[in-house]
Amino acid sequence: MSLLIVGIDTTIVNVALPSIQRSLHAPLSGLQWIVDAYTLVLASFLMLGGSTADRLGRRRVFQTGLVIFVLGSAICAAAPSLGVLVSARAFQALGGAMLNPVALSIVRNVFEDPRERARAVGIWGAAFGISLGLGPVVGGILVTTAGWRYVFLVNLPVGLLAILLTAIFVPESRAHRARRIDPVGQALVIVGLATLTYAIIEGQPDGWGSPTIIALFLVAAAAFVALVRYELRRPEPLVEIRFFHSIPFSGAALSAIFAFAAYGAFLFVNTLYLQEARGFSALRAGLYTLPLAVSTIIFAPLTGRLVASMGTRRPLIIASIALACGALLMTGLSAHTHIWLLMVAYVIFGSGLGLVNPPITNTAISGMPSAQAGVAGAIASSSRQVGSTVGIAVVGAIVGGESTSFGPRFAEASHPGWWMMFGLAIALLIVGALTTTPRALATARATAARLELEPEGAVG
Repeated sequence: MSLLIVGIDTTIVNVALPSIQRSLHAPLSGLQWIVDAYTLVLASFLMLGGSTADRLGRRRVFQTGLVIFVLGSAICAAAPSLGVLVSARAFQALGGAMLNPVALSIVRNVFEDPRERARAVGIWGAAFGISLGLGPVVGGILVTTAGWRYVFLVNLPVGLLAILLTAIFVPESRAHRARRIDPVGQALVIVGLATLTYAIIEGQPDGWGSPTIIALFLVAAAAFVALVRYELRRPEPLVEIRFFHSIPFSGAALSAIFAFAAYGAFLFVNTLYLQEARGFSALRAGLYTLPLAVSTIIFAPLTGRLVASMGTRRPLIIASIALACGALLMTGLSAHTHIWLLMVAYVIFGSGLGLVNPPITNTAISGMPSAQAGVAGAIASSSRQVGSTVGIAVVGAIVGGESTSFGPRFAEASHPGWWMMFGLAIALLIVGALTTTPRALATARATAARLELEPEGAVG
């Protein structure tokens, strides 16, 4: 249930963006910040949430995250201005950062058998896939019938029920040895992601060659370089760089970035296309994306079984091809594109989305020691949010470069954005093929054995 509301909140807001734009008089960059403030904070704090849960208790941190998420949703619903809404989205994401990695960590510690764990991760992926698919549909219904503020209020009853059920059913667990807090590493993550996102979103209106934007890119690069060097020397790092000695784990993180950059960009551009270029209502736009939701819902649970029986390679490659084909069909959109073409593109893209999540998740956590499952799960979840954040920021800059106004012209302006998504899917295909070979899998076994043998906290 927690993954349902977190996943829905990642996508449901997209359908509400045109209504929010009219209500709060937000520019295109403001709409990007409504989405990216949420994903940026998620990406920045997911690893801290996972490691804190390993230290203090996974159920305790999980419940705390639910409380913050519900409170943040209430503030979003009451926001009187764009600035308040963006700030409330960031606060809401603080709670969300305590949910995704901790849920994965709970699954990793409850299910020890690899086949059972693969099925459980498939169910987890199904819940997340269902939420991503249903978000636009539920959002369209709520925006049209009740108003955009209700896309946030819908989280309250589900979140409160999840808090109660967690107290009853979820067992408490923690790592055998508490990991120390890494404030320097956390600060470097925030600085790197925040400056990179700001530079991409504001680069178009400020000018890509402006001293401010160039300085922000340089700060982001310096922060990421410093993060890697610092974490390699730290006995108990926030970001466990040793995990990346496993080629499949590195591939899973990179695959998550590519896949969710494409998906975040897809939802952002498609929502504006349907409501601005086509003039559809929020409800009609949400219903038009129902094929995307249905195909995601169908394929997400099936993929867990496929991963359990045949491994991650084939599902990941098929998912990449589906995402590429779905994006390719959208590259020639106009204000009068036939509806059947949109439906076919949505079905194919949604199928790829349903197929891609379970193999990425299973690869990320399967070879990691149970004591560090929270950190491993957080890196995988953070990669998704990094991808979504950067994807929305980049596609907004690309589309905004073609047309800074809304309306029918948005259809033609969106063409470079769809080609960007196609390129991301091809990159996902290449990474998936190269990081799931027998030689690559051998590095995963070697890394897992090394991490199990080394005492927790030893410098690698």
